[in-house]
Amino acid sequence: MKLEKKTVLITGGTSGIGLELAKQLLQRGNTVIVTGRDEEKLGAAERALAGVYTFKSDVSDPKEIAVLHDSLVSKFPTLDTLINNAGIMRNLNLNQDRDLTDVTREIEINLSGPVRMIQQFLPHLRTRKEALIINVSSGLAFIPFPASPVYSATKAALHSFTQSLRVQLDGTGVTVIELAPPGVETPLFRGEFAEEMKGQKGMDVKILARHAIAGIEAGKMEIRPGLANVLMAMSRIAPQFMLKQMVKMTTPKRVPPQSVKGISTSS
Repeated sequence: MKLEKKTVLITGGTSGIGLELAKQLLQRGNTVIVTGRDEEKLGAAERALAGVYTFKSDVSDPKEIAVLHDSLVSKFPTLDTLINNAGIMRNLNLNQDRDLTDVTREIEINLSGPVRMIQQFLPHLRTRKEALIINVSSGLAFIPFPASPVYSATKAALHSFTQSLRVQLDGTGVTVIELAPPGVETPLFRGEFAEEMKGQKGMDVKILARHAIAGIEAGKMEIRPGLANVLMAMSRIAPQFMLKQMVKMTTPKRVPPQSVKGISTSS
């Protein structure tokens, strides 16, 4: 399948992986629509990418999904590709008190969002030839990152959901693909994890997008570039060992008090 002359909707397309996918897909002659929650970022995307269409929409809000669907199907009846990319990743210490609505924000955006988007757009996609649904999960779907427990859980759930969706849509003409990126150098990768990720380098977002497009065109159902493929393999071979390695890699290194010169550790 060639990713050319298609009409593509990318959620969360104003930065990071979504924005780079939009850029590379535009260069290949596709019509590209991106959504986001921030008007300023949507405007910046329009200025950065000539020809891109933008819509303000929040995937955690079912009503906004319905409005988006009605607008796009009317304006872009050739829509045939949905990329569920919108997501947030937070550094959550579950030992701390947290509002019960806030603690599940990642579930609403990262998991409920794609499920609802698919349910809303699937009837239309089934009318299109060679339609695509691409769910962006994560290498953390296979081995969790303990500093981000809810995010990791949503990506594991999205991986599972995508497998079931693929089985159910077999024979419908809608192809279901999972893109599981490793850590990628984006605002999300650094964000709240500056201390944990010191010394860790993510994949260049341009390389990730090229891997994604090449994998889709090659007919791969699961695309796991770089470390994501290692995490998947190790989740089968030695999951507990790999989890311990993730803890070591992502726990901030603290200097023992007795080694700090000029500071007394006695009471």
